[in-house]
Amino acid sequence: MAGVTYKTRQLRRRNIERSLATLAIAGALFWLLENFIKSPTQFTEVTFTGLSNGILYALIALGYTLVYGIIELINFAHGDLFMLGGLFSAHFITLWFGERHSSGKGWGVLLLALISVMIFCAVINITIERFAYRRLRRAPKLAPLITAVGMSFILQFVGLRWNGSGQKTWPSLLPAGNLVIFKVKLPYTTLISFAVTIPVLLALSYIVTRTKQGKAMRATAQDQDASRLMGINVNRTISFTFALGGALAGAAGLLFEQTRGLTSYNLGFQLGLIAFTAAVMGGIGNLQGAVLGAVIIGLIQGWNDGLPIGLGQQWSNTVVFSILILLMVFKPTGLLGKPTTEKV
Repeated sequence: MAGVTYKTRQLRRRNIERSLATLAIAGALFWLLENFIKSPTQFTEVTFTGLSNGILYALIALGYTLVYGIIELINFAHGDLFMLGGLFSAHFITLWFGERHSSGKGWGVLLLALISVMIFCAVINITIERFAYRRLRRAPKLAPLITAVGMSFILQFVGLRWNGSGQKTWPSLLPAGNLVIFKVKLPYTTLISFAVTIPVLLALSYIVTRTKQGKAMRATAQDQDASRLMGINVNRTISFTFALGGALAGAAGLLFEQTRGLTSYNLGFQLGLIAFTAAVMGGIGNLQGAVLGAVIIGLIQGWNDGLPIGLGQQWSNTVVFSILILLMVFKPTGLLGKPTTEKV
């Protein structure tokens, strides 16, 4: 009898949760429809802006989820690595090569900067893993977590010495202006962000799902000891994962610096927190979930900040984190995450 009562309560709870979720989705769709009817052009422009921000967050969020997926570590230094990538890009393009305007030579320098900053951040991330995290893999989880926080402060100090305490503005090699389609203005910087980010995300997906090294990554994530018995070099596989995450952070740093035109030593904390939130929202450790969570957050921010009927930019983070809290209450594993059992 007690079992029947428990099942009844569980069923009732699920029905209530589904009803609340349906009401929330219906309310959000109604709000979006009202804004679209009020100003369809503005709605479309804001949506593209939100998608552009979302894919930038995705590049950073994937670094968090890659590392967590393979060694269950929340690498708090990852956002600051993104910050260093932006600083490296600004100095590489503007100071070292002296390019300040969009031109044929400038585009060549931009491509070279993209490759260089991805290598630069990948090397830093491998170095951090080798000397800070590797010896702590079997330590209590608090030890690597505190170490990651410490690495974050170290990278922030490097950024402070390199950039200074205030924001710096930099010229962009990306063309100014907009592409106008049916009165909808799409900035060229937004379109270029899509052109750079989407191939990078597709290349990452191919590496993880189709290559031998990607299979080794997935095997190591499931069981390191069994992977060693199967002949997989676990240390090299984990270093490769950190390299991938660092390369993505570098690409994100260059895109941010070129599209926003600024750098700041504490930028990694701000965007890193948003990207980490995206990874948690999608399901930490799930690559598709990280991208989905990042795009959702980008859209939420864009719609809230730019639509005629919205709370405004000052409430942007409040809206995002309120939605995250509600999601965690009803679905703790995230949108695409799966329940896992603790390894003993």
